[in-house]
Amino acid sequence: MKLSMNASSWGAALLLLFIMLSMTPEASAQRRKKKRRKKQKTVQVDSLGLSYNYGLLVGASIAMQGIPKDSLSAEEIAAGIMKALETELDPEMMDQAQERFMARMEAVQAAQAEAKLAEEKTWFADNAKNNKSIITLESGIQYEVLTAGEGEKPTAESSVTTHYHGMLTNGTVFDSSVDRGQPATFPVGGVIQGWQEILQLMPTGSKWKVYIPSALGYGSQAVGNIPPNSILIFEIELLSIN
Repeated sequence: MKLSMNASSWGAALLLLFIMLSMTPEASAQRRKKKRRKKQKTVQVDSLGLSYNYGLLVGASIAMQGIPKDSLSAEEIAAGIMKALETELDPEMMDQAQERFMARMEAVQAAQAEAKLAEEKTWFADNAKNNKSIITLESGIQYEVLTAGEGEKPTAESSVTTHYHGMLTNGTVFDSSVDRGQPATFPVGGVIQGWQEILQLMPTGSKWKVYIPSALGYGSQAVGNIPPNSILIFEIELLSIN
């Protein structure tokens, strides 16, 4: 991962520091006091809870990036914040702090990705073992035919119209044209790699259930409510080639 030392990336690192403030003893005490003030006016509650609610927003953003909570220390973060408030940090100190932060994050993310990859291999092996109708491609993509179509197959240059229902392995639906009641039209070359491969194998009129490895989906990126390194499951119906 290439390190960036500009103000924007340093600001992102500082945002990370603020998340654990809500986990300090002082913040816990403040939350208990807040519960006892539930009957106070809304304006009073909002004023007293500014830091806590800011922490919630930052925490939600960090959670979407897949940073494991157990890799963070409330005490060390609080100490770092106090150091920054009490010390005039020169650019060199800031750069060094960010380098250490990014190096640690790379190590955490690498370990996380390795563990997820091992889980993913086991999941795909079990999926094929437990469902004899599943076909496994060389790329690792698995699919089963729900409805066999007999029409033309798209190419990488085609535009297609599909209905689809996207899920995670825990059943969470992250996107669905079926639920929206509106088919989706897009170029084959404009979607994730797993879709590009599978669409070119599907005859028009087909409906397949497709299991896409994380590397052919969004990889280590968190996208919407899709965590990093996620297996993607789609029911895809190829309606037409445009």
